Amino acid sequence: MHTVVVGTSGVSAADVVAVARANARIELSEEAVAALASARAVVDALAAKPEPVYGVSTGFGALATRHISQELRAQLQRNIVRSHAAGMGPRVEREVVRALMFLRLKTVCSGHTGVRPEVARTMADVLNAGITPVVHEYGSLGCSGDLAPLSHCALTLMGEGDAEGPDGVVAPAGELLAAHGIAPVELREKEGLALLNGTDGMLGMLVMALADLENLYKSADVTAALSLEALLGTEKVLAPELHAIRPHPGQGASAANMLAVLKGSELTGHHQDDAPRVQDAYSVRCAPQVAGAGRDTMAHARLVAERELASAVDNPVVLPDGRVESNGNFHGAPVAYVLDFLAIAAADLGSIAERRTDRLLDKNRSHGLPPFLADDAGVDSGLMIAQYTQAALVSEMKRLAVPASADSIPSSAMQEDHVSMGWSAARKLRTAIDNLTRIVAVELYAATRGIELREGLTPAPASRAVIDAVRAAGVQGPGPDRFLAPDLAAADAFVRGGHLVAAVEPVTGPLA
Repeated sequence: MHTVVVGTSGVSAADVVAVARANARIELSEEAVAALASARAVVDALAAKPEPVYGVSTGFGALATRHISQELRAQLQRNIVRSHAAGMGPRVEREVVRALMFLRLKTVCSGHTGVRPEVARTMADVLNAGITPVVHEYGSLGCSGDLAPLSHCALTLMGEGDAEGPDGVVAPAGELLAAHGIAPVELREKEGLALLNGTDGMLGMLVMALADLENLYKSADVTAALSLEALLGTEKVLAPELHAIRPHPGQGASAANMLAVLKGSELTGHHQDDAPRVQDAYSVRCAPQVAGAGRDTMAHARLVAERELASAVDNPVVLPDGRVESNGNFHGAPVAYVLDFLAIAAADLGSIAERRTDRLLDKNRSHGLPPFLADDAGVDSGLMIAQYTQAALVSEMKRLAVPASADSIPSSAMQEDHVSMGWSAARKLRTAIDNLTRIVAVELYAATRGIELREGLTPAPASRAVIDAVRAAGVQGPGPDRFLAPDLAAADAFVRGGHLVAAVEPVTGPLA
């Protein structure tokens, strides 16, 4: 099994995905353990002084004015976890919770939080055991950290609340820890606060969204090329010299991908109209510009994610010179903005894919294809309602593109009077990505059927490879009407699992 070693300087996006989705094993580096011990010594020294220090010997948030005596501090740390574990709604996905816990461990190991090494080891042990705290949909405003989600994770470390075992069964956390030989942690000064105060949930979802969108943007380039081919469009608009004079990197990459897929096609540039087309419709001709802008949006989001992965987000923090200082680094604005930006780009990619699909089904615009790609139009409805489903998904994506980060709602008696709503931005982006996958799958279904209905013309070798692979995956080709949902589900699984890109690349080489 792959092992991820957590040090003091952050982790990579690949590490997050490996832990969240592939159950990679976690180890702490010697450097991290030493940094943990050093920072803890600073906190212990401050705890012994009579002067109040926020998070060490005071209450929290709007209650920070109260100095807490030493005999109550352990109770204070337990109480913050219990009271903040106030999430509601459906359970959050296992991969999100694992990413959340792993990224909190990453910050703990930075040596800036003052958490003891044994707490960090317990966090790693819980993840390695496959124990997943029950975290709920609602409870984070994306400021002062993803508070409720992280609190539910910290509650598991204390042996309280519920968690899911490696067998998928939810049980009391204390029982699961005992079954795996893990002792619950007894939190000391600052540790409860340090386990709750980070952007880890929204960051984990951003990292996984970028991994998913990497596959989807390549897949959308392929389906756009297949639609162009099925519509007998021209590939001349994809020429590198045209994109070189508007040098957006994503646009050039998308055009190059489409051109590679179409290489060797006998369908492009043919016309069955009385008057040959001078230009293809925007949804076909401008595919690289729209997908390319989304790719450049991803590049910016990836830069933000990389910076956040290298960050130590906590309040207060232990600085190298031994000071413990309050700060506002927990505010989720940088992450929230790009989560919303990605939702906008994804919605537009879904929108242009739906327009190409609709064009394939309309006999007045499909340049000779049968209405709705039906076998016997009138008796058969073909893919009419598949496009309805796609249109419904696009409509929801437009609603999901409304930014969460433009909102703010005050909390904690106006102490936390401006929040990022980054968790909400991340949650809706996950739904948007699910929808986009289905939208691309419907275009794939329609475009491959359209190509197969072009009798007497040979598609590009890459297109042929896609058709063969998708048919082998259980997505049926042209023919009389049948129960369509299973075909669409198979197409969705084909795109979601990366099989569309995998089918093309042996012919085209690696797509950009």
